Amino acid sequence: MVFSTKLLFRIKSYELGKHLKRQFIDRLRIYVKSGSGGKGLPKLGGIGGDGGNIIIQGKSNITLKNVYSNNLRKRYIADDGESSKKIKPYGSSGQDVVIDVPCGVTAETSSGIVIGEVNAEDEKLVIAKGGKGGSPLNDYQSQPGQAFSLNLDLKLIADIGLIGFPNAGKSTFLSLVSRARPKIANYPFTTLQPQLGTLEFDDKRVITLADLPGLIEGAHYNRGMGHKFLKHISRTKINVFIVDINGFQLNAKFEARDAFENVVFLNKELEMYDTSLVQKPSILVLNKMDTENAKEKYEKFMHQFENYETSLQQIEDYWRPLERVDFRSIFKISAKTNMNVEELCLELRELIDESEQTPKSNKTNSNSSN
Repeated sequence: MVFSTKLLFRIKSYELGKHLKRQFIDRLRIYVKSGSGGKGLPKLGGIGGDGGNIIIQGKSNITLKNVYSNNLRKRYIADDGESSKKIKPYGSSGQDVVIDVPCGVTAETSSGIVIGEVNAEDEKLVIAKGGKGGSPLNDYQSQPGQAFSLNLDLKLIADIGLIGFPNAGKSTFLSLVSRARPKIANYPFTTLQPQLGTLEFDDKRVITLADLPGLIEGAHYNRGMGHKFLKHISRTKINVFIVDINGFQLNAKFEARDAFENVVFLNKELEMYDTSLVQKPSILVLNKMDTENAKEKYEKFMHQFENYETSLQQIEDYWRPLERVDFRSIFKISAKTNMNVEELCLELRELIDESEQTPKSNKTNSNSSN
């Protein structure tokens, strides 16, 4: 695929959770009760109506916060079917209850049994089926509806997931390539809820990026944002690791890690949570190349990266990945000054196009433009 040097995309963006004033909700517990079937009338062969179903329906312009706000009791009860009567031998079915939910929601019982999921606009899933009305098939005995509590679990649907430790520059990058305005500051955990931005190219190709809250060491144990962050990576098509070339130290209780160590730690966090995340097409982005001594640190990183197995021996056994992320490309950028950002966006476009045709790319190279 050939790209001109001119920036080829127009920008659209939105902040996920635009209507969330205080928090981002990605899991909501609700109670559902489908309708019972209506009674049959054996003497006349009358058939009772079926009970109403409880259905969830995918919508792109809604959040789980909206679902909660629309029904603070979080109880959804469908109508019972109408019983058969002499004047009306065939009872009417009870009305269904349809709950609009964000695309990407999985419905699971309180015991963890997955009922199903909705991933597309207007896609529907019956989560509680109404009872059958009385008829010859069941000796005219109506059946009760289903009643139980369940969890609506949201996993974001995005083409690209931005992965990195706190303060790596993910939010700065997203704000640069889109009109999203995530909170940005020079301290960890500025991003406390996912942000989405979209890139729209001249040929109408749209790519969605998700800036997800920063990991910390031990996230696979559910420390920090833990599973609240990691689960959202499962639906992305490719991963972009954004690493501060200067390294990272969360606080005085944690060791200071250089850029190479941070790459290894991010690799390990994904592997410990779900090995399939390590196998996704990925790009490595070394950010903040405008800072002091960044060139020397980059050269040190590339030496460590090119001698991976030897460099890995300097890291504690526990944090050494069993499976290494196969990076398609390595980019050095400055999200602050826009250095190499356009080239990175074009590479993302190309990789997304390829990922939709082939499951995995084995190409690895290094971008060393200035």
